[in-house]
Amino acid sequence: MTSGGQKGLESLSAAIGQRREPPPVHLWDPPYCGEIDMRIAGDGSWHYQGSPIGRQAMVRLFASVLKREDDRYFLVTPVEKVGIKVDDAPFLAVSLAPEGEGNARTLVFRTNVDDVVPCDNRHSLRFEPEAGTGGIKPYLHVRHDLWALVTRALFFDLVALGETREIEGQKLFGVASAGEFFPMAPADAVAGI
Repeated sequence: MTSGGQKGLESLSAAIGQRREPPPVHLWDPPYCGEIDMRIAGDGSWHYQGSPIGRQAMVRLFASVLKREDDRYFLVTPVEKVGIKVDDAPFLAVSLAPEGEGNARTLVFRTNVDDVVPCDNRHSLRFEPEAGTGGIKPYLHVRHDLWALVTRALFFDLVALGETREIEGQKLFGVASAGEFFPMAPADAVAGI
């Protein structure tokens, strides 16, 4: 697959087929067939041989067979696995809709590849230090060790929905969803977010 070019890409597309729900790629362990010149940029755009993939249906198709093993990403079918590059997270969380109120509120996200993900105990939020800025980068767990970077605009929405709670004697600022609390930072550091 390393030198298959467009033919290899078409072959992979045909093997994947059209599915509404992502296939169980986390259960597949086909042979590794090399690297393919595909990259997911930090802004969530997908590129093949240096050119952006403009067809959203094609991007969704590839996203449905994306698998992470350790710190590497692969496109996987039942018969082959090819490595790709991912600059940060493979997906972006691009919209947020709170459903319910109070303790029953669930934050429901949509990704740039149209996954709808309720933030809960299976789909957690994590907040990582942002290199060089002193800020925080939020991520949402989408499925099987695949994460979405929450866009800056949605991060501000999360901050607006945030609250301070005392956990194990420490006051933490974070956001609640589906009965879970996801800490962002110590409460006294919130002014720096």
